[in-house]
Amino acid sequence: MSGFFGSVGKGNCVYDVFYGTDYHSHLGTKRAGMAFYNARNGFQRAIHSIENDYFRSKFADDVKTFAANSGIGIISDTEAQPIIVHSHLGKFAICTVGKINNLEELEKRQLDKRQHFAETSQGGTNPTELMAMMICESDDIVTGIENAFNLMKGSCSILMLTEEGIIAARDKLGRTPVALGQKENSWAVATESCSFFNLGYKTIRDIGPGEIIRITADGTEVLRKANDKMQICAFLWVYYGYPPSFYEGINVEECRYRCGAALAKRSQTKADFVSGIPDSGIAHAVGYSNESRIPYMRPYAKYTPTWPRSFMPQNQEMRDLVARMKLIPNHSLVGGKSGIFLDDSIVRGTQLIGNTQALYEAGIREIHMKVACPPLLYPCDFLNFSRSRKITDLATRKAILELEGEYDVDMKDYNNPDSEKYKKMVDQIRRKLKLTTLVFQRLEDLVEAIGLPKEKLCTHCWDNNSYS
Repeated sequence: MSGFFGSVGKGNCVYDVFYGTDYHSHLGTKRAGMAFYNARNGFQRAIHSIENDYFRSKFADDVKTFAANSGIGIISDTEAQPIIVHSHLGKFAICTVGKINNLEELEKRQLDKRQHFAETSQGGTNPTELMAMMICESDDIVTGIENAFNLMKGSCSILMLTEEGIIAARDKLGRTPVALGQKENSWAVATESCSFFNLGYKTIRDIGPGEIIRITADGTEVLRKANDKMQICAFLWVYYGYPPSFYEGINVEECRYRCGAALAKRSQTKADFVSGIPDSGIAHAVGYSNESRIPYMRPYAKYTPTWPRSFMPQNQEMRDLVARMKLIPNHSLVGGKSGIFLDDSIVRGTQLIGNTQALYEAGIREIHMKVACPPLLYPCDFLNFSRSRKITDLATRKAILELEGEYDVDMKDYNNPDSEKYKKMVDQIRRKLKLTTLVFQRLEDLVEAIGLPKEKLCTHCWDNNSYS
């Protein structure tokens, strides 16, 4: 996934963009960039790789050289951006969050028009440049964004920095959140609303699906009204979202408490303690502990000074190593004990194998795993969810292969938690991960915990249910 932040006001916005973008570091691990505009110097930009360092460290020297009253920044899992475009619509910087599924088709479309690409992304076409190209086919920016949205398949939200201010467009089904914030003499727009508070901004509202707004130092203007249909990604509340953030008025941390409580209400498991797999499993575990009245404990200590997030390395062996090294079991708390562990999801399951092995080595007696979402049966088609790009990556599909001899089968029964095939799939995963018991959240309980109608949520990765 990726996350962006933009600010425009009557004073210098550089440090707001710097710190606001940094508050999106949990959403991307590869590239980051910022672009600024002022009348004297025009457009200025800096882009760095953040695979081996943190955003603040990489950009600390750059911000000292910038001065501007408008700017945008992004942290991305994919392409280098923002890019700067000079076109008949004027000069602008642009960054995008999302995933284009028909990239090759659209790339051919542009090449057939004898256009060319100057930017690259991991050796291929840069999706942000492609979006800019399609925007510039029209006579104005609004119809250009509509043109790009209509041509692409997938999901894409956009920030454009122009000489007049910032234009923000949320993807047409609102799968990615985009929030608007305000403080005295300044406005901001961001993927994560939690980026506003410490910078003095107050969240004003969510930008609607397909809505396009212009933001200047003097205020905001709706250039295109929001669409009626919405399918925001439900996984934002389960895993991706940062705890203090709100999407559609619903807080991430509180939703995770409700997810844990829902699992506890259906459970008869007896144990000595409840714990969360750090970090995203912790809130789910607190909710479970509060509901079940089983004490919450921390049998893991997470060592963060030198070990980054576990899915930062793209190499699976290195991911597994980082996952094991950063979590240190506390032998005193687990020896001879039975524990209930909460995690946000099981994707490949390879990291969890290492975690459970370390707990057994520390002397734990039983490991009961409760997962805050249903089994992931389909790769994400919309948000570049980097841990589940292929069906063959998924622990569920590997279990199905072992049970049926192939990955691609009729999934109706595997989507039904009351069916025998579902139970066999879960048990196959349990045995592979060497767990005492394994329980996944039911989809109806997750939907209730979030608090939006199911038709307003994208649940594609669990039940293949989504609008196009």
